[in-house]
Parts: sequence; structure tokens; C-alpha cells
Amino acid sequence: MTMKISLLLTGKTDNSYLLEGMGIYEERLKRYAAYNRIELPELKKAASLSFAEIKQREGEMILKQVKPQEHLILLDVSGKSISSEEFAQFIEKRGVQGTKGLVFAVGGAYGFSEEVYKRADYKISLSRMTFSHQIVRLLFLEQLYRAFTIIKGEPYHHG
Repeated sequence: MTMKISLLLTGKTDNSYLLEGMGIYEERLKRYAAYNRIELPELKKAASLSFAEIKQREGEMILKQVKPQEHLILLDVSGKSISSEEFAQFIEKRGVQGTKGLVFAVGGAYGFSEEVYKRADYKISLSRMTFSHQIVRLLFLEQLYRAFTIIKGEPYHHG
């Protein structure tokens, strides 16, 4: 059985160059996993909300998307920094354990709510550097694709 992997995003990806890059890696990923992207809608009247209210409402939307049997992994600056090889081992181990699905979540501009942190099974940091939540989407997809090529022992050519 193929593991289901979802990338859960708060808000749409605006930039065409990011969408193009994401599309390339998403197409490649279909060889390895049942992959899908879930984009949560932008909050209405967000300008009138506090940062805490925005995180709270985005958190509610995130939690509605995650099934009880799925593992929720937050892509978060406070998460554990791991190498590409360690990330591949992380994915492979979940597959061997029979994990039904992995949901990788990218929060909005203000991060995740406390409820989302409590539900999370893991937190992974892509870097100690801070990236926009738009750029993180492409970086993560590249790393996810790289992880599967490592697991399969396939060469991964840049370019």
C-alpha cells in the first residue's frame, strides 16, 4: 500500500515561479507516494483580526483537515533540524510502521496555534534561517522528492 502524503498550506501560493517549481516536484512525487496538496482559503477580513485570532482560526481549519490516524508534522522554525538523509529515514520508518498518512503543514505568516502544536506528532525545521511561508513550500517539496530518491537509492540529478 502506498503511503498518503499531504502538504497542508495556509493560503494560496501567489508567485508563478513557485507554482511552477512546486508542480515539477509534485509531478515527480507521484511515482513514490499518493501525494496531494491542500490549500486552505485565506481568512476573510483578516486585517481586522489580531495575530492571535488569525493563528486561532487558521489552526481550526488545519485541524479539520487531519484525520485521527494521520501523523501531523509541522514545518516549524522551532522544530528539529535534520539532514536530507535523516528526513528520508523518517519517511521510510513511517512507511515500514504502516502509517496511513503523513500531513506536513506549513503555517501562515504568524505560525501555528497552540491547539495545532498540541495535535502535532512531530515538528521539523527546514533550516535555522527564516523563509517566507511561500518559499518553504517549494523547499519542502524538493526535500520530500530528494527523500524518496534516497530511500530508493536513485541518483538525483540537479537541473
